[in-house]
Amino acid sequence: MSDLSAQTLCDLADTVERGEASCRQVVQACLDRIAEVDGSVGSFVRVRGDQALGEADEADRARASGRARGRFHGIPVAIKDNLVSPDFETTCASHILAGFRAPYEATVLSRLREAGLIVLGSANMDEFAMGSSCENSALETTRNPWDLARVPGGSSGGSAAAVAAREVPAALGSDTGGSIRQPASLCGVVGLKPTYGRVSRYGLVAFASSLDQVGPIARTVADAASLLGVISGHDPLDSTSVDVPVPDFSAALDGSVEGLRIGVPREFFEAEGADPRTLELVRDAIAVLESAGARTVEVSLPHSPYGIAVYYLIANAEASSNLSRYDGVRFGFRADASELREMYDKTRSQGFGSEVKRRILLGTFVLSAGYYDAYYRRAQQVRTLIRRDFERAFESCDVLATPTSPSTAWPMGERVDDPLRMYLSDIFTVTVNLAGLPGVSVPCGFDDAGLPAGLQLVGRALDESALLRAGDAYQRLTDWHTRSPGL
Repeated sequence: MSDLSAQTLCDLADTVERGEASCRQVVQACLDRIAEVDGSVGSFVRVRGDQALGEADEADRARASGRARGRFHGIPVAIKDNLVSPDFETTCASHILAGFRAPYEATVLSRLREAGLIVLGSANMDEFAMGSSCENSALETTRNPWDLARVPGGSSGGSAAAVAAREVPAALGSDTGGSIRQPASLCGVVGLKPTYGRVSRYGLVAFASSLDQVGPIARTVADAASLLGVISGHDPLDSTSVDVPVPDFSAALDGSVEGLRIGVPREFFEAEGADPRTLELVRDAIAVLESAGARTVEVSLPHSPYGIAVYYLIANAEASSNLSRYDGVRFGFRADASELREMYDKTRSQGFGSEVKRRILLGTFVLSAGYYDAYYRRAQQVRTLIRRDFERAFESCDVLATPTSPSTAWPMGERVDDPLRMYLSDIFTVTVNLAGLPGVSVPCGFDDAGLPAGLQLVGRALDESALLRAGDAYQRLTDWHTRSPGL
């Protein structure tokens, strides 16, 4: 039996189906790997060891009696620490939610359970998903498995690092401005942000409600497509959930890109501060798809340079509103105080980290009287222009190809005290969220320091199949995704 922790999600499902390993053996292999490397990587904030093994035993019994719930029954995955369940604590890597256990379950977790998948543990993240390096967590320090002195990206840094370190075959993250795709790029794995509304947000702790979306992180596009099929679908508990059929995403992976039109946005390759080697790797990846029969066309997204400014106005405004519920009264952390106003002040001052406070203050400012029209309303107007740019671009192409991140992983601590530089690390991802479109990051090579880079593919709304098809075809022609960090 080969090393189970090194197998992909689909490979593990096939291994168990053939009877070459039990679900317990698969879960135990992942737990052993976590015990071996997570002291260095720091992917997890909590692990459900005994519970996961018990669920694996139940899965083995179900399979033996012909009651398997599906292909992935008994296979383990990790989740980001912002998906709620009554079965375990959810803290969003923040002190203010210490000890919080929700009375209900996130819809995506219910769908994992219905398919028989086992939640192995909760992965670290930037506090309340606010960050691009996973350095804002109040609970854990997560490091990039390719170089432990560098960041894994964020905010789903724990999920991406866990997959890259072979601690778990796949994980769920959330993406508000690039928080799945950017850490996937920096950690050398696949990260998929679905179309806004494709996956239910019910039970996802809100950061920016018009931007947040749950999606999979895995080592292959095929794995991401399979997991997307599990968690997608209309949910009456989420008013933003789209009531459309869920296609068979895996069926779209036919290995062919013959005739596919790939749009290359000129603004993304002319962005100030982008690393030349990263851009070169992305251009090489596009050339691989061209050699397989795809055709490239140059397109323009003229309002994309405004993306960062628009994103941080809208996202912070929504965060200011969403995070006002954390007051120490109903749940989570409560500071000792002699009167109510003092309790509010102390609870939020002690419970929130510095980046969360910064964003709440910025968001409250742009929503305040006298500034709403000047900032928030204008940002929403430019958001419409950004969306229209994408619509025009897709008149001449089927998918867009861009870098995921302007650079590979940077040293830990390098940008913590420089918020603007940190924010600019999402320059290639935020516009996709502002337009509500699907995007995927696929490993496309390594820089001179041996750090992975990512190719971002962006599709039309609800057309995840096109970008998954292109990403899968690229992985069939390259072997970047098969390489693993030497932990």
